Amino acid sequence: MLHSSIPQQVLRIALPMTLASISIPLLGLVDTAILGHLPSDNYLAAVAAGSSVLTMMFWLFAFLRMGGTGLTARAWGAGDELLCKELLFQSLLLAILLGFLLILLRHPLLETTLTLISPSVEALPLAREYCLIRIFAAPATLITYCTIGWLLGLQQAKATLAVMLFINMANIALDFLFIVGFDWNSRGAALASLAAEYAGATAALLLVALKLKELSAPWHWQRLTHWPHYRSLFAVNRHLFVRTALLVFTMTFFTAQGARQGDEVLAANAILMQLLLLVAFTQDGFAHAAETLTGQAIGSHQLPRFYTISFATTAWGLAIALLATLAYLFFPQAIIHLFTDLPAVAATAQIYWPWLTALPLVGLACFMADGIFIGSGKTYAMQNSMLVAVLLIFLPLWYWSRSLGNHGLWLAYLGFLAARSLMMAGLFTYFSRYRLWGTSKA
Repeated sequence: MLHSSIPQQVLRIALPMTLASISIPLLGLVDTAILGHLPSDNYLAAVAAGSSVLTMMFWLFAFLRMGGTGLTARAWGAGDELLCKELLFQSLLLAILLGFLLILLRHPLLETTLTLISPSVEALPLAREYCLIRIFAAPATLITYCTIGWLLGLQQAKATLAVMLFINMANIALDFLFIVGFDWNSRGAALASLAAEYAGATAALLLVALKLKELSAPWHWQRLTHWPHYRSLFAVNRHLFVRTALLVFTMTFFTAQGARQGDEVLAANAILMQLLLLVAFTQDGFAHAAETLTGQAIGSHQLPRFYTISFATTAWGLAIALLATLAYLFFPQAIIHLFTDLPAVAATAQIYWPWLTALPLVGLACFMADGIFIGSGKTYAMQNSMLVAVLLIFLPLWYWSRSLGNHGLWLAYLGFLAARSLMMAGLFTYFSRYRLWGTSKA
């Protein structure tokens, strides 16, 4: 009876989280589509560069979401309501401090990152303006990471969906108002994101407050000053921070190398990457289900249940990857023209389209294993596999294939995803063979 309920539990969490996850790249696709139909490609290039800078900068702190989900799920599985509360408030305190630190350091951080990405002379001032507006959303964005991670750890998928849909739908509506209605171009895209993030953080905190009323364990605010209580949170977050920093570096490096080849290549790469992210975020719904359900299984010492959940969520990920591959293989021109009518950008995207068709299946194992490893607490292994994929695969491949131009860049990214998938699959086999799931051994 326990195992027969797993498919229903997976879908109960995965379907809302899939809708929520799809709304993230959908926002990027709407931005791309609106700006891609403006008279100049400078606006699209500026937002491609600027949003890459801030998305990657904010995503450095995604451990607030990922670490919170895994730790909360294991505490929930062990029946420790007090620890669930403590993890939430610890994460929120950390998020507020980090958010304001980003605002204080905004000028050196943004100038350094924009210099590395190096958009064109025409796009640079627009990208800088975009970043300097949207950086003020940092506290709200990080607070939302914490609340979403905590709610997901408690298997509150519908609440998580409500928050993410609210943010992204508000952003899309404001995009149309500010960009099309007020003709604010790339500045309008930044203001839309800023307003939507603060509205979303407020909604998320209200939902969290409702859930806290259901937890009966008494809470004393003095617990936040007991620094030894932060040890497990910092240990997990340290591994996830290094892992995410390497991923951010890879994506920023990818964007920078594309930018150096001209605005058409930068814009075309942005379209292809958004379409890959659409697949990844769709699979993320099932990866999120794996995070909370495997975490609960490990916390309650139910290893057979852990394996059933792992294989069920991965099977769904495979189905999504196959559907995406078929769509990208047979309908390239129709999909491209949904996002731009600029002939040079469309033609450039067509040239590099074959790389996109290969990526969903190549990245399947790493996308799905992330959820399993976060839920089970194997974050040290995630960190080490990312180190190998970036330093020993991605960068050497890029260096040796520079003569291929943008094709070499996509080849390096394909190798990066392949290496991650192979290592994560190998680590899953290793941990299973030596019965290391649910232990502190990495």
